[in-house]
Amino acid sequence: MDPLKRLEQEIKKCVKCGACRAYCPVFSVTGREPVSARGKVALARAALSGDIRLDARTRSDMSKCLLCGKCVEKCANEVPTDLIVLAAREALARKQGKTLFHRMMGFLLRNRTLLTGGASLVSLLTPLLFRRIPASSGLRLRFPLPFVGGRRHVPKLAAKPFLARHSEVIPGEPGKPRIVYFVGCMTNFIYPEIGEAAVALLKSLGCTIIIPSDQQCCGFPALSGGDMDTFRELAEKNLSALESHAPDYIMTACASCGSAFHRMYPRVLGERLPALAERFRALAEKTVDAAELLQKLGLHPRQPAGMPVQDITYHDPCHLRSRGVVRQPRELLRALPDLCLVEMKDADACCGLGGTFTVHHYGTSLGINARKTAAIKASGAQTVVTGCPGCMLQLSDGLHQAGSKARVLHTLEILARSLLKKEHVDPSSH
Repeated sequence: MDPLKRLEQEIKKCVKCGACRAYCPVFSVTGREPVSARGKVALARAALSGDIRLDARTRSDMSKCLLCGKCVEKCANEVPTDLIVLAAREALARKQGKTLFHRMMGFLLRNRTLLTGGASLVSLLTPLLFRRIPASSGLRLRFPLPFVGGRRHVPKLAAKPFLARHSEVIPGEPGKPRIVYFVGCMTNFIYPEIGEAAVALLKSLGCTIIIPSDQQCCGFPALSGGDMDTFRELAEKNLSALESHAPDYIMTACASCGSAFHRMYPRVLGERLPALAERFRALAEKTVDAAELLQKLGLHPRQPAGMPVQDITYHDPCHLRSRGVVRQPRELLRALPDLCLVEMKDADACCGLGGTFTVHHYGTSLGINARKTAAIKASGAQTVVTGCPGCMLQLSDGLHQAGSKARVLHTLEILARSLLKKEHVDPSSH
């Protein structure tokens, strides 16, 4: 069935009130109606009726969406604009073919061994391709590269991916929960210290930790480019890899991975693959964000008395905010006596990453990020905490571009530092 036809009734729910425009990060920077939620739904409706063609201009407008979900949350008629945009992108990919970037991305995501080897190669070539930024832990390209450019500040790739550092099962105490940890690509290849913090925290609670060696990318990057075949293949592999361990919980420490499991697998694939629909729903019900799970399991971070108090601020990842995971990370952070949580203005505003959005629309992405950077600087905090590795990448880039020395850490890193009474969890100790 035509992807847009599947959502025809949802498209008709839009009454063109335009309230969504006040919440769209892309519209706030560009001011163009076609890139607002209302504009995109109108384009989808026109494509369904045959009033417009699925051409290059339509593809450009449909690509200008972060999939942040703010318009969906604020819509009185509950129009699922994110799903409509994804359906339009799928229809465009079918008619025009996938973009070069998404063809390459799909190939790598379907070939995990090649992806891992490529990441290791880039790590080895880091001195040739990048130069270290003074007084920071980031890197900057020595010369522009396709899909990356030359301005972007990036972290160093891990010399050894997180999934290669641990056995598949780390036994815990009898009677304690069995936790399957879905690592995600960003933690695996770029921020393994998040994974080390996750393991340390779960160990402290006596949990049995299962890190499936055959887990794949969640598939969100493929889905965002209309590559439904790759998304479905990865989702089915993850379904088998995760449910086979009979976990009490499936933990994610990446907001986007969690959103894929909670929303995209059941809504996008459940309707297409009715035989798997119930299994996708069961997967969604067992999946929980790390901060939410740690609080549920009774984590009590501790720190020796007399430590100097540091100001931190918290950024809400869109894909946690949309699932209601807002209170839990803040309560965990406020429990740390050596930290003072200072709320920044519009903490729940999108940082502008949007996964592959930043690849195609880096200027707009930076424009959105500039407001977040200004809010962080205005808070006075020297550490920004968040629950999504993708947001960490974007926030770090924006802060470096603005000349700020503020550092960006994952919620789990802050909690593990407190638990282990040291500044960082040492990845090399595992």
